[in-house]
Amino acid sequence: MAVITLHYRYLERLVGCDRATILERLPMIGSDIERIDEDHVDVEFFPSRPDLFSVEGVARAMRGFLGLETGLPEYRVTPSGISFSVDPGLASIRPYLGTAVIRGITLDEESILSLMGLQEALHWALGRGRSKVAIGIHDLDRVTPPFRYIAEERTRAFVPLDYDREMTMEEILDEHPKGRAYAAIVRDFPRFPLIVDACNQVLSFPPIINGELTRVTADSRNLLLDTTGTDERAVMTAVNIICTALADAGGRIESVLVSGSHVPTLAPSTRVVSARECSALLGVEFTPTELSLLLQRMRFAAEPAGDDGIRVTVPCYRADIMHDWDIFEDAAIAYGYENFGAELPPTFTIGQAHPVMAIASTVRSLGTGLGYQEVIPFTLTSERVMYQKMQRPYAQETLGVLHPISEENTIVRTAILPLLIEMLQFNRHRELPQRLFAVGDVVEGLETFQKSAFVSLHPAADFSEAYAVADALCRELSIPYTAEESGDPAFIQGRRGRLVANGCTVGTFGEIHPAVLNAFELEHPVAAVEIDLRAVPGYPSGQGTP
Repeated sequence: MAVITLHYRYLERLVGCDRATILERLPMIGSDIERIDEDHVDVEFFPSRPDLFSVEGVARAMRGFLGLETGLPEYRVTPSGISFSVDPGLASIRPYLGTAVIRGITLDEESILSLMGLQEALHWALGRGRSKVAIGIHDLDRVTPPFRYIAEERTRAFVPLDYDREMTMEEILDEHPKGRAYAAIVRDFPRFPLIVDACNQVLSFPPIINGELTRVTADSRNLLLDTTGTDERAVMTAVNIICTALADAGGRIESVLVSGSHVPTLAPSTRVVSARECSALLGVEFTPTELSLLLQRMRFAAEPAGDDGIRVTVPCYRADIMHDWDIFEDAAIAYGYENFGAELPPTFTIGQAHPVMAIASTVRSLGTGLGYQEVIPFTLTSERVMYQKMQRPYAQETLGVLHPISEENTIVRTAILPLLIEMLQFNRHRELPQRLFAVGDVVEGLETFQKSAFVSLHPAADFSEAYAVADALCRELSIPYTAEESGDPAFIQGRRGRLVANGCTVGTFGEIHPAVLNAFELEHPVAAVEIDLRAVPGYPSGQGTP
């Protein structure tokens, strides 16, 4: 959830009404007020509505919700005459670029804070910590177009933001606070992404840091936006949201020629929805005309189209509209949740925890008590992770995906341990020790049941640590086990064991084999445990889970 700071003076100016009215109605558009201070309010919004991550976006929505300005906001885009080239060498590094020119903007302290807050919130919600999308905003008057987005040598130097001396990009990753925070995104690439102008001056080292040359201040009047990333849709969504926010703040939006196309267009999209379907879903009868008026308050253009249809034009910044039901949700917000009648459900039931869930909850309590952090790995994985990297033979009972969308999602997991080791690989740049555990479903053939796995990564991780964790788990879960020698090739011979209960192997533990560590690019030992939770007394018999 994103918490956005809304300064009253700026918010009242953009909405056109007093703060008391705004604060009273603000929660009804899908927000939660965190705290109210003398000069601002902190509001939490769902990640699905990144267009509300700025004062400008909230003001736009509130003007419609309060009936002050309804219908589709119109944004005019004119060509800037500026071009931006993209180096083909970035195809395997950070291939997508979105950009725009914003002219005639007047920035004060509050609007700059709003812009900075929007940028950071989008880095979190859309950008996945800048790895998927990163945003840079520059003072256009301090550089010379055309601009180039290039793959540059790692030794290239420039003055990064908040510094007064040149640093190479390698030095920035090691010494600059932003470099240290985001180095893992680019560290393994042979070249680094860089944005330069016609004079070869550096604007930005995405996704790490801008150059000091193009710092935006209250005196900046013309801005250049650069948005880079690995997902084209997310990149363009960020461009649309920032451009429309700056347009609402008084800027004029101009497009830039990128690879033969003008970016952005800020063009809306159109779809036709059913009034009968909306009425059936919400439990309130709406005519096409009534539904159109409600949607206009949510800043859509909407008009009846026949006896049942409504033609809805969706603004470019509403990236959350993917289904007709998303439109119906906005209709419910405009209608007012307080206006829906309360009804008792026709069936009365008393819930209780399923035994499988109770056992899983106990494992979670044990895991956190032992000092491990819970993670939730994906259910789908690949043969390479599940078997090849683990040096384990392929299990014939593995359930494959008929039409996988990628080579990383070809099977349903039969174990959890390989996915935890893979997660250690993803976080190998983090500080040690790392102790993770997970509990969840696995599938063998057509049977679904639960396993739990624990991993500990640090220089002193060994067999004794794994055995201690296995013993604690079995003792607290009342599993009557004996420990015997194991032949699991994922572990080091002589430093591995198996848990045997009622004549069956119910778990493995020990120190992970160096070949497995190398396959997952890990440099330190890993002590690991995996237990089949069907061995826990009270586990329900029969196939399947609730």
